[in-house]
Amino acid sequence: MPSYTFSVNKNEVTVNADADTPLLWVLRDELGLVGTKFGCGVGQCGACIIHLDGNANLSCLLPVSQLQGKSITTIEGLSENGDHPLQQAWKELDVPQCGYCQAGQIMAAASFLKNNPNPSREQIRDGMNGNICRCASYNRIEKAVALAAKKMS
Repeated sequence: MPSYTFSVNKNEVTVNADADTPLLWVLRDELGLVGTKFGCGVGQCGACIIHLDGNANLSCLLPVSQLQGKSITTIEGLSENGDHPLQQAWKELDVPQCGYCQAGQIMAAASFLKNNPNPSREQIRDGMNGNICRCASYNRIEKAVALAAKKMS
């Protein structure tokens, strides 16, 4: 079985896996990082979003063979103490209901705000469009992204 070396949350890791193994399963099963969730497995829901070299990506669609030398950030690596402005805003506004999509939502929002630090309401809605929330907490998610943008400015 081939091995692949890349960075996860600023730590270099080497994993042995089939070339087509999705990053999602490497994170969860091999590295024990279970914050990244399996939602649909076909790139439609956003529950599995991580940052690949700083940009939001669906880990269920990323084969481990494409990660050699890359840098991955998961929800566990977004901040050391869970105090990223998005995580704070999520808590302040009591966003999660079931919580299943929240890691993907936060990771998508972090990438979005990196590229658009002062978004309008419409831009937030468009930017978060690819993430499905089974509980339909979209209004609270939108408010939390706006609050985090203010905290970050």
